[in-house]
Amino acid sequence: MSDHSLPENTAATAAAQSNSLGFRWVMPVIVVTVFTTLLGLMYLAYVAKPDQNLHGYSIAVVNSDVGETTGPPGQQQTVNYGTEVLDALVAATSQDKFDLRVVGINEAEHLVKDGQVYGVLIIPGDFSKRLGILGAGSVVPGDVDKPTITMQTNPRLGPFSTSISTRFADQTIASVNAELGPRLTDRVQQQLGAGTQLSATTRLLLTEPVRPIIEPYHGVPEGSGQGLTAFFYALTILLGGMTGAMTVHAIIDSMLGFAPTEYGPYFSHTPSASISRLRTLVIKWAVIAVAAILTSAALSGITAAVGVHVDQPFALFLYSTFAMTAVGVTALSIQAAVGSAGILVNLILFVILGMPSAGGTIPVEAVPPFIHWLAEFEPLRQVYLAVRSLMYFDGSAAAGLERGMWMTTLGLGVGLLFGLAVTWFYDHKGLTRNARPAPQIAD
Repeated sequence: MSDHSLPENTAATAAAQSNSLGFRWVMPVIVVTVFTTLLGLMYLAYVAKPDQNLHGYSIAVVNSDVGETTGPPGQQQTVNYGTEVLDALVAATSQDKFDLRVVGINEAEHLVKDGQVYGVLIIPGDFSKRLGILGAGSVVPGDVDKPTITMQTNPRLGPFSTSISTRFADQTIASVNAELGPRLTDRVQQQLGAGTQLSATTRLLLTEPVRPIIEPYHGVPEGSGQGLTAFFYALTILLGGMTGAMTVHAIIDSMLGFAPTEYGPYFSHTPSASISRLRTLVIKWAVIAVAAILTSAALSGITAAVGVHVDQPFALFLYSTFAMTAVGVTALSIQAAVGSAGILVNLILFVILGMPSAGGTIPVEAVPPFIHWLAEFEPLRQVYLAVRSLMYFDGSAAAGLERGMWMTTLGLGVGLLFGLAVTWFYDHKGLTRNARPAPQIAD
């Protein structure tokens, strides 16, 4: 053996250190790759095929048609084309894609006012009568109006939902015309007799006897960004709580000497304070709560200054403070538990998984099922529902405020209990925040 060779145990130790350092250099590449892959999966799956991803899209259907009595005295019969249309509509509509709710007009109004349905399809009370008049009037001089079927959209649930509801109405009325058009044409031809043929104009009129009407139930008010301001307001609250927590965590750790503070090429590192993890976390919680009050007040001022429509301004301020505090408390608890990796955990939890499942731009009924499942508990979805209710639906509990409040309360409770349990356990086990020497990196 050469005099310059290392002892066997020393060589093994050096090899282990070399492998450890190699893994440390590779780790950032792995983290960035996994993080970006997850980001691409969530966002591209979210927007790729909303029409094909439809499931449980709620639409109310109202049949107000009272029918029409036809025929000579003694041989009269009552027809109700509205009932036929409704039965055919229910049978032809995919129950997986659409949740059709056949209700009366009063219940339909309550559903759309509370944001429970994306649209209301209405068959009017004179549908059969107008269809009969159209058949007779098609061969008699004079003006005649086509019967109509109306789709009342709910644009306060987002602009994309209006597009889906409109396409549903167009497809429905095309099917109705395909079903009723030939029947109406044959009936008119029988009334005229074989000796008289219908003109091309009359046949064209009878081929498409029903005219669609698309109108909003109640349009979005001015200053609502076509129904998008609620989503961006909710996103601001969530990002304020999450990034605020990261900022508070870094600044207070620097003040207490647990992390250095850099100023360009310079940095300072004060001696570590003698303070428990639990007390440190409580201090951070208090700071983020105060910041939430001031930030929410600033947001209220901004919405007023730029003309954003809000039905319940003061209630929105209170909820914004509550929600931002809840998000900040939970984010701080996560960072207290896992350290620097908490930044990635928070980004995944609140942003990467949260934005596609919020339903603010594309309804959750038009995204892949696994994203819809995330919407059941993801924080941004709950905040968005509450904010949307306060901005567009006059603070209606059924429109999302009740669910948003309960879920935000639950999130705050989980964040508090998790943070208290983890930091108490670390303190109890003597896992203090003493600095450890960094590994030596060979030249």
